[in-house]
Amino acid sequence: MLHRAASLLFALLVALLCSPSVYAQDEEEDVPPIAGVEVNPEGVLRVRRVAANVGRERIMAARQQLGAELAAKSELRKVSLNRLEAAIAKRVAAGEELTDAMRGVAGLTAVRYVFFYPDSGDIVLAGPAEGFVVDGAGRTRGIESGMPTILLEDLVTALRAYPAGGKGTNVISVSIDPTQEGLQRLNQTISQIRNVPRGGERAVAAALRDNLGLQTVTIRGVPDTTHFAQVLVEADYRMKLIGIGLERLPIRMQSYVERSTAHNSANAMERWYFEPDYECVLVSEDGLGMGLSGNAVRLVGAAEVVSAGGERQKRARGNRASQAFCHDFTTRFDEIANAVPVYAQLRNLIDLSIAAAFIQEQDYYTQAGWDMGVLLDESQLPVETLVAPQQVETAVNAIWKGNTLLTPLGGGVNVQPKRALKSDTLVRDIKGELRQPRQQLEPSGLGPDQWWWD
Repeated sequence: MLHRAASLLFALLVALLCSPSVYAQDEEEDVPPIAGVEVNPEGVLRVRRVAANVGRERIMAARQQLGAELAAKSELRKVSLNRLEAAIAKRVAAGEELTDAMRGVAGLTAVRYVFFYPDSGDIVLAGPAEGFVVDGAGRTRGIESGMPTILLEDLVTALRAYPAGGKGTNVISVSIDPTQEGLQRLNQTISQIRNVPRGGERAVAAALRDNLGLQTVTIRGVPDTTHFAQVLVEADYRMKLIGIGLERLPIRMQSYVERSTAHNSANAMERWYFEPDYECVLVSEDGLGMGLSGNAVRLVGAAEVVSAGGERQKRARGNRASQAFCHDFTTRFDEIANAVPVYAQLRNLIDLSIAAAFIQEQDYYTQAGWDMGVLLDESQLPVETLVAPQQVETAVNAIWKGNTLLTPLGGGVNVQPKRALKSDTLVRDIKGELRQPRQQLEPSGLGPDQWWWD
């Protein structure tokens, strides 16, 4: 087990993710906040600190380029997926670039409904929308709300995970984990630490970080070279930094570090991961519509222990500080997503995955006579364009809390869209709540090349 010497008068919190320049809690106040992540050519992911704001000139230029109609705010904008593909196919065949409207999916900032219209054969996504602009961190965000817009490449990735005529993936997940060798080296390093003076936390943290080494990123269910996958990794990466106090949220919420006491087990690892709230799906009685509502994302924890050889085992007893951190992150997720765009992106990806699984399960493809020929073809519509994140650097934070060593490690994102559509979690629309929006969204009187409308 991890060595616990009586002379060990400090607490160290170790996570799997880090900017190499961040080690201790007392960061300089003038350090720019984390704005995103970047992956170097070797596949190592690190945080990126850049100005993420959007200037007035850029907003004005975006409004002019989008045009008044697309830039207008809409409470409920509708997008026909098969009409969108037809419009994309024309531009691809002509060798033309896709429009901003296509790449930004008409400015949708969320998916609220999925409907199928048998008479016209349209499969429709609907949700709030507005004009959009790319911020300093490279994120596409709404001009009015600042919320990230749904991107075509993410929509395509979700649809490919649940394609026409295909089986569909069971799980979309990312996990960031230490190697067994790294954990063994970490244990050996800890056993050699004696009489750390106050002020020596940074040196100890650096030693533990170097011995634990790079952590392994594992992505399942979607290609690891997509923007979709990178958002999942970033959301998990930064949640760990928040938990151990290396990233401060713009809102006041206690981190795991702040909640922890010296009574935690010395060889305990806290693992946190995101999953959907699987009871957020409302389906019409006729199977022609679905609504998404409620708290779409929750953070859950799982405790582990590590042996001297680096093996990990589940621990029966939970950690109150970890449970409280997960509870607050879940109940305040909407507030966090409004302040930190990557969590709004995570919520959108989960919603897109559930929507795509629903479309496949209801076999709208066959009913619409739509084979997704262009959207499924990477050679015609490439979305696997990024460097795959394969490893991340270890984050270590060192703080004084009695004589206990705390090691929150691991975690990820685990999404099982089909689970949301099972009878025990699905909510049937017996009150007819989806009837009015479905009638409101009906695609009537559209032009031959029109694929979105308000």
